[in-house]
Amino acid sequence: MPLSSRRAFVSPHGPRPTATTMVASALPRCTSVRLPAVAATVVLLLMLVNTVQSSQGDKEPVYRDCVKQCVRTNCTGAQLRGFQSAQPQYMALTGWSCRDDCRYQCMWTTVGLYQAEGYTVPQFHGKWPFVRVLCFEEPASALASLLNGLACLLMLLRYRSTVPRQSPMYHTINAFSLVSLNAWFWSTVFHTRDTYLTEKMDYFCATAVILYSIYLCCVRTLGLRRPVVSSMVGVLLILAFTSHVSFLTFVSFDYGYNMAANVTIGMVNLLWWLCWCWQNRRTLPYWWKCGLVVLLLHGLALLELLDFPPMLWVLDAHAVWHLSTIPVHFLFYSFLIDDSLYLLNTEKMGVKVE
Repeated sequence: MPLSSRRAFVSPHGPRPTATTMVASALPRCTSVRLPAVAATVVLLLMLVNTVQSSQGDKEPVYRDCVKQCVRTNCTGAQLRGFQSAQPQYMALTGWSCRDDCRYQCMWTTVGLYQAEGYTVPQFHGKWPFVRVLCFEEPASALASLLNGLACLLMLLRYRSTVPRQSPMYHTINAFSLVSLNAWFWSTVFHTRDTYLTEKMDYFCATAVILYSIYLCCVRTLGLRRPVVSSMVGVLLILAFTSHVSFLTFVSFDYGYNMAANVTIGMVNLLWWLCWCWQNRRTLPYWWKCGLVVLLLHGLALLELLDFPPMLWVLDAHAVWHLSTIPVHFLFYSFLIDDSLYLLNTEKMGVKVE
């Protein structure tokens, strides 16, 4: 890199190349749902929100000018028609436009400049740079989300084949499983293709899972003896979810507020389940499964704090987190099966449910 360009490369970490110098020579052509268990962790998670709202990479003049020139060169007239005719069908079906491809190519141009100068790889539009595999923007996270969904589906089928429909918690657990499957579906879609819609669906469905987990806990701890209580809690949770989604959709999609809300309800979920486990540790031999599951789910969320650039441009902390939760489904449904059979047996014997 010429010395003049190096001197013009000014960043919070030192010099960086100017857009005018680098774009002409490097212009690309278009080619083709957990939470911490301690207060300190809550604070750290909330601090992570700033990385979502702004990123160093997409602020770079070299990146912005690269995108502008790429779009001007490749995304109009005959060049655009050529791009569309050469674009694989799976890319078109997942919504990859010529401008999106310019952003992708210019992202790697900018990453190359950072690495050449020895600077830390930046984030772009709130996320690390990932190598695109077919149409998958974040291939490892998309695969991990899919595997979580498959694990959830497999254990739901096992639950249905093991537990009779007469079990008091049968329908509530089936509904919870469907909510979870929906969340993992949208997580897979979002990590495949990040758009305005898929991002919102991923966030909203993740919140729905946490709220329904609270409802599941409420039914198990209070609702079997006091159905009115669980019904009232259910109504309140629906109102809370509706208000949450409405605010983020029609007022402001505030990442900080969304994180704070999910951390708060996640802590409620964690403490409620742990209290129930502690109260029943002497009467229910399988109580430890529930306690371990909630501790694992909230503890594994700490992996998000690592926030490192993706290894091999594929595997980042978020993907590791999702991969680590796959085995938890098997333990959780093992608890649900044990507990549902216990409730069924106690109901048949006329024993008071604890």
